[in-house]
Amino acid sequence: MTRRHFISTVSTGAGMVLIGANSGLLSYDNAQKTFDPFQKISLGKTGIKTTLLGMGTGYSGYNGTSAITRAGVAERMIRAAYERGIRFFDCADSYGTHPFVAAALKGIPRDKYVLSSKIWLTEGGIPEENKAEADATVERFRKELNTDYLDLVQIHCMTDANWTVRFRKQMDILENLKSKGIIHAHGVSVHSLEALEAAAASPWVDVVHVRLNPYGDTMDKKDPGLILPVVDKMHKAGKGVIAMKLIGNGHFRNDPQKIDSSLDFVLNSGAADMIIVGFEQPEQIDNYTGRIKSTVRKRV
Repeated sequence: MTRRHFISTVSTGAGMVLIGANSGLLSYDNAQKTFDPFQKISLGKTGIKTTLLGMGTGYSGYNGTSAITRAGVAERMIRAAYERGIRFFDCADSYGTHPFVAAALKGIPRDKYVLSSKIWLTEGGIPEENKAEADATVERFRKELNTDYLDLVQIHCMTDANWTVRFRKQMDILENLKSKGIIHAHGVSVHSLEALEAAAASPWVDVVHVRLNPYGDTMDKKDPGLILPVVDKMHKAGKGVIAMKLIGNGHFRNDPQKIDSSLDFVLNSGAADMIIVGFEQPEQIDNYTGRIKSTVRKRV
């Protein structure tokens, strides 16, 4: 899909999406024509500053494991990401990566990196014995990550349009933890357009994880033109936006053209603050770093 074709698609029936310089991911610098994966960005209005590129530790994550934990490379990969310049590490209870993150970052000053994790509130996802009220879960997270605070805690994998009502109690608990400095921001990871629209309408949401690529692969709707206007609205309202599933949950990981097109689309969309990728090998970090550095900033 060419950029011109995508813009035409978005413009038809969905309203024109503003993806120009005024809504850009970062302020355009005439001297800088490409993106820097390690440039510091602000995550919405949270006060959190981190790198444009973050590491997702939960590729193919479920029931307390992920691809890197099952392969036995989690600690090595997280340390390699830090050493290469990545400063954002995305975790979740369902990934089982907290102890590996703690081990990989041991000895590094806590203010040098950002930790994000997610709590599971619906059926399945994690062992039943691990499910508890949000304050007890966050306390367990702090012990597993060996940290006094978490920069970001989100409710994981919401699909219900009514999730802000259904989980109001847990949201209030997280708000209380934020007031105490135990967490610095809260939000949601969404997996349906209805849940995304609820997040956009909720003043409680500080940061949202959203699935975003130009092919509609593993997204909340097959048509990106239905997703991008909602994400753009949230971003303009000051919510932090983390783009995930750029590679369609790995579906086009071996297609360089699609990878480059996805990076171009997301980075130039103006709707996201940062992107996360689930790396399994150090060489992948180097590969994506190079691709991001080669992605040209565009004015539309």
